[in-house]
Amino acid sequence: MKKVILLLTSFISVTAFSQEEVKSSSDAKFGIKGGLNYSSVTKGNFEEGLDPRTSFYIGFVGEIPLIGNSISLQPEILYSRQGFENNFVFLGTNYKEEYQVDYINIPVLLKLKAGNVLSFEGGPQFGLKINEKVVSNNSEVERDDINEFDTALAGGVSLNFNEFFISGRYTYSLNEIIKDSNSKNSVFQVGVGVRFWSKIKYKRVLFLLKSDSLRFIFYRL
Repeated sequence: MKKVILLLTSFISVTAFSQEEVKSSSDAKFGIKGGLNYSSVTKGNFEEGLDPRTSFYIGFVGEIPLIGNSISLQPEILYSRQGFENNFVFLGTNYKEEYQVDYINIPVLLKLKAGNVLSFEGGPQFGLKINEKVVSNNSEVERDDINEFDTALAGGVSLNFNEFFISGRYTYSLNEIIKDSNSKNSVFQVGVGVRFWSKIKYKRVLFLLKSDSLRFIFYRL
């Protein structure tokens, strides 16, 4: 739970400090988004049949202008249900292992607008595993080798219609999902969202509270 809180406050801090650098005439937007995950892993040590896990993601998105309306910072915080299915044969018996691994993901993306509708986003993503379940032939098994943290690169495209948007994205992990497996998360996402709270004026920081692991920032609008 402490790790989840730390990730949440990190998201708030990134957003808040970025907002402090934006001129008061700029408009920032915040919203919600969600959609479908089509997740799997690179083959690595899984030499036989890999099948994807289809599930969902949901979360919050921000958009903070950096250079006019053309280039923005887009931080997000997402609950993402990922995983894969591994099918293999051992001593003449067919086995099916289902890996269900859920994350809190924080993409920090640079958004480039190409006109009023089309935009491109890309940047790093940082993830914390919050849940795991491995089922082998309908029996749940314990695993202690699934990594707690995930670092990935994300890139995608969006179609923007005023406050409503449709997006597609691909993320590729830089580290292994399972220790010593040489297999990395590979996730396609498609979803929709809506932005609100536009035209926020940043006037001054009212309060800054620091502790060993948390930082809370309160702004007066």
